[in-house]
Amino acid sequence: MGKEDYGKAFKLGKKDYQMHMLRGEKPTLMVLDDIMPEKGAYSEDSLGLVQIPIEQIVGTKTVGRSSSFAGNFMPILRESTEFAEKWSQLSTSHVEEGIRDPIKAYEYMNKFYVEEGNKRVSVMKYFGAVSIPGNVTRIIPKRTEEKENKIYYEFLDFYQTAPINYIWFSQTGNFEKLTEAVGKEPKELWDKEDLLKFSSLYTRFAAEYYARGGRKLKITPGDAFLSFITLYGYDAVNEKTTNELKELIAKTWEEFKLLEAEQEIDLKMKPSQKKKPLFSILHATAPKKLKIAFIYEKTPGTSAWAYAHELGRLHLQQRLPEEVTTLSYENGTQENIDDLLKKAIEEGCNLIFTTTPPFVQASVKAAIANPKVQIVNCSLNTSHRYIRTYYSRMHEVKFLMGAIAGAMSDNGRLTYIADYPIYGSIANINAFALGAKMINPRAKVYLEWSTKKEADIADRIRENGSSCVSGRDMVIPEEASRFFGIYHIKDGRPRNLAMPLWHWGKFYEQMVWAIMEGTWKYDDNPSVTKAINYWWGMSEGVVDVISSKYLPIGTKRLVDLLKGTISSELFNPFSGILYSQEGVVLNDPDKSLSPEEIMTMDWLAENVIGTIPAKEELKEQATPVIKQQGVKKKEG
Repeated sequence: MGKEDYGKAFKLGKKDYQMHMLRGEKPTLMVLDDIMPEKGAYSEDSLGLVQIPIEQIVGTKTVGRSSSFAGNFMPILRESTEFAEKWSQLSTSHVEEGIRDPIKAYEYMNKFYVEEGNKRVSVMKYFGAVSIPGNVTRIIPKRTEEKENKIYYEFLDFYQTAPINYIWFSQTGNFEKLTEAVGKEPKELWDKEDLLKFSSLYTRFAAEYYARGGRKLKITPGDAFLSFITLYGYDAVNEKTTNELKELIAKTWEEFKLLEAEQEIDLKMKPSQKKKPLFSILHATAPKKLKIAFIYEKTPGTSAWAYAHELGRLHLQQRLPEEVTTLSYENGTQENIDDLLKKAIEEGCNLIFTTTPPFVQASVKAAIANPKVQIVNCSLNTSHRYIRTYYSRMHEVKFLMGAIAGAMSDNGRLTYIADYPIYGSIANINAFALGAKMINPRAKVYLEWSTKKEADIADRIRENGSSCVSGRDMVIPEEASRFFGIYHIKDGRPRNLAMPLWHWGKFYEQMVWAIMEGTWKYDDNPSVTKAINYWWGMSEGVVDVISSKYLPIGTKRLVDLLKGTISSELFNPFSGILYSQEGVVLNDPDKSLSPEEIMTMDWLAENVIGTIPAKEELKEQATPVIKQQGVKKKEG
């Protein structure tokens, strides 16, 4: 039996050896001594006896026996050698008794290199073992700014609370996300039951993931696993049977392929202009009437955001009474959003707009379960394949608002009241600051966050002496307050100068026509795996500025002039020499920031007085929004 197994293993080794040779790659095992940092650039830590994941054993400590194996750890020495005889004996021993003696190995960057027990590892790999016991010494390199090094140090922190060595990620921040996804606090220790539960679920997931072809994807199984439990919930996934898990993985496969594309987003800055062939127009039948659901986080009466989308729904219903029927669902929460989506689908809605970022995960789950229903979520920089997302380029309007504030301020001191530090909001703040500075070079923008704990913004405005304030974008129907848009404070009372307009109705109308005419499908390129995000602005009529009677005629003319140049793409607010609080951002007068750079801004303009708050500084209500859309500091 042992010799027969050696013959089979030998063939596997030769095949792997030849394949790597043809590719011009090293055909034998990696050697740790060849890749270790220089002396003094690392430290050692004895981990004692641990279970070593077989898949993560990639080589030998020294060059000694490395040439006896192909890169897959299968033997490549002839069957007549003493090595082959010993391998065969170990194979027989494993079948009859099991190999229990621990190996000796080194761990470096979460890969393992064998010092004693190479043949044992080879035999265990041949028989498909999951792990092997071993006495391990960890080699810890010094911290650097390299991505792999950062991931490794995140792993070391994770390992302190959860001694798990079989999961790995390709992006920074994911060990922290994993901790949160399984319901643990950052430094909370995992007990034995936690570790067993996690191991069982991850092993089941990995088996199904590999069976479906996961090895062909350029991501780690850990990347896919984290995406999976984040989407469906750790406890919910844990309760799935093997068949249910297999089916759900198959349905979710496009999400994993999107991770492989490093979450690339295809920004659609304008409505699709692709025309249908004449033949299809001549033979077109009357479009099927759409039943559309709008799901709000609050109510239009209590939320300016929900009110803006409700106005969009009413616009759509008024403009297309024969083509659409609309329904609205209010007071959506993380606890009931799944039920609201289910109710909308059961009531026959074939198009659903979920109007806030925290609803994105539920939207994806519903889309996977109901492939005939089109679900679109209002969020920015959200990467999913089963739904599309939409937002507006409000920073274009905020630039105009800043220009108005700069022109109308008595002392050059302005206050900008922001809500959440999410994608898009930082660009709004900076655009406002740049607009103000363009009109008044000495303008200072005092940044306040309405969602910060114990925030008394009125007191702060009095302290900094701001005469112009940028408040919330719209008035709330059930709240008779004039503190919205740009207002000038005189004798403690606001005088409204201008307000931004989110014209969601224009977006919804164009989107519905695209779906009914069939041009919606042209936005998706089947040869490129990307998430689709509609990001329209003033040129599409989705955002605008409304000036009040208190605005001087000259300032109104300036606003109209700037609006025209931005709408016609003759001017980009984020162009030319740009400075942040920390230094130069853009140093070329002839260049502009790309849409992606604007969308993912993580810096504040030099004339902004304030900071981007951390999650811990914000009220509890901000948690779901920040979790989904919070701005993250970019690497490097």
